[in-house]
Amino acid sequence: MTTFVDRVELHIAAGNGGHGCASVHREKFKPLGGPDGGDGGHGGDVVLVVDHEVTTLLDYHYSPHRKATNGKPGGGGNRTGANGQELVLRVPDGTVVMDRSGEVLADLVGEGTTFVAGAGGRGGLGNAALASARRKAPGFALLGEPGESRDIVLELKSVADVALVGYPSAGKSSLISVLSAAKPKIADYPFTTLVPNLGVVTAGSTVYTIADVPGLIPGASEGKGLGLEFLRHVERCSVLVHVLDTATLESEREPLSDLDVIEAELASYGGLADRPRVVVLNKTDIPDGQDLADIVRPDLEARGLRVFEVSAVSRKGLRELSFALAELVAGARAAQPKEESTRIVIRPKAVDEAGFTVRQEGDSLFRVRGEKPERWVRQTDFSNDEAVGYLADRLERLGVEQALLKAGARQGDGVAIGPEENAVVFDWEPTMAGGAELLGRRGEDRRMEDPQRPAVQRRRDREAEREDKDAGDIQREYDEFRPFG
Repeated sequence: MTTFVDRVELHIAAGNGGHGCASVHREKFKPLGGPDGGDGGHGGDVVLVVDHEVTTLLDYHYSPHRKATNGKPGGGGNRTGANGQELVLRVPDGTVVMDRSGEVLADLVGEGTTFVAGAGGRGGLGNAALASARRKAPGFALLGEPGESRDIVLELKSVADVALVGYPSAGKSSLISVLSAAKPKIADYPFTTLVPNLGVVTAGSTVYTIADVPGLIPGASEGKGLGLEFLRHVERCSVLVHVLDTATLESEREPLSDLDVIEAELASYGGLADRPRVVVLNKTDIPDGQDLADIVRPDLEARGLRVFEVSAVSRKGLRELSFALAELVAGARAAQPKEESTRIVIRPKAVDEAGFTVRQEGDSLFRVRGEKPERWVRQTDFSNDEAVGYLADRLERLGVEQALLKAGARQGDGVAIGPEENAVVFDWEPTMAGGAELLGRRGEDRRMEDPQRPAVQRRRDREAEREDKDAGDIQREYDEFRPFG
């Protein structure tokens, strides 16, 4: 039995970035040759790619957990770690990517269309890349960032031009088998078709695809039967074909009521009111079927519908139907807007944009959110004091400390960087002096006169030594010239 899966929940994890290396170059007669720690490699991405050879999401149904490889750590001698391998997941054409809340992340249509579902983490910098004129030999390196982990939902919506809809056993599978080269399962019992079937039809110079949607019943849009599972495959179709059974053996059914029921289900599902409709009266090779078709045809045409009497067994009316559908498909394609090449949109950040926010939570907790501060925290090895000091310098240069002062933070208050679930919290020790209360008259700075500052004391000692020397020189000159006075 064919297994068809068109909706799965996928748990993906991109690769983590490799850690940077803290190393010092050593060789004979040069024990401290400078930092030479290499950078860590980047983690692999998780990428979805449309492949026309893939027709179902069955593989991801059985193995929903997918993870890319991690980047390798850097090494001494300026050796950069290898990047993690990209994980490519091939999906059918027409796959919609959503998050767990139902928000659409990507609509993958067209061979080769790609979407990065999870970005790999950046590799950490080695101490060779962190060296500067002020920090000539860093004794630390940055950690690699974790890769992106998320749960996504893949939903397949068949990409077809024409959809055949109707009651079970209305003859949709037989019709698609004679219009195209498709080979669906055909039997004389309801719900024979359990999966959508696709076929390619050539009518003159027009080539289009036709989909056989599994049978709909009353309540299909609410989950009854198989309708709710496969109504999504009708969404992308340009033309809807109602296949009505004119030789049904059920006394309570007749073509007009069948049409009304299916239209009600399509209306309940929504989004299909603008699609052109065509009605096919099937099984007219049976005498009673032809008689019923002659009775209901005027009523259908009175509704403004194009009606075709066909027989999948005798091939009656199939040529006219295929060319009529080709005409409608060509018109729908012509009405679609022309595809334009993707434009590159540059959105520069505002000059005064800080890149982070500071929000007070409670009496003594301030939360810092922003891409840079959170990334820097993830890269910091908090077991290394020098690395923590480097983080403090980066935050101060970004303006976080000044923003905390403006927000009213005081020494000893808690500062959390990042979201609540994985924030780094520490007690704030400001490195900036208030300044205003220490200033005296204009042009003076009392901080320069503070006797507790070592630099002030050394300056005073030098001034005292200079005064003593000057006094001694004057005394000696006086003693030398005194006899001539």
